[in-house]
Amino acid sequence: MTIKALQAVSVGRNGVGAFVLQCKKMDFHYCDWAGSSRGMNGFIKSLLPKFAAAHPQVEFTVSPRPSKHPVIIAHYINGREKAVCVRNMEPYDILKKAELLRDASGEKLRRVTKPVQSVNESVRGIWSPYHGNGMRV
Repeated sequence: MTIKALQAVSVGRNGVGAFVLQCKKMDFHYCDWAGSSRGMNGFIKSLLPKFAAAHPQVEFTVSPRPSKHPVIIAHYINGREKAVCVRNMEPYDILKKAELLRDASGEKLRRVTKPVQSVNESVRGIWSPYHGNGMRV
């Protein structure tokens, strides 16, 4: 009996293994004149090119807003947008805020009251070895 090698490596099905970044566009607004945009100007000149090159799936726009504080606005695929004011921040702090917006899902922040979220609620609840009278610890 001869041994045959596999023709193809297994392929992900039903989107398993696929990751779609929720952030689709980021807008960076700054002012050339105001002192509160000093960190944003440094971020745009030094850190933004590397950040944009590392994330080709996100569209980046840079535009001036005279006489206003600097702002980062993120647009998500669910239609929502989040804005963060970055006035008087250092360039690396602005980078952290940009990463925070990039990693966000775009959903509203909600309090989590149940530890498990499911489409179909369990009839019996969450299993625990300490409930019932079957096991002694």
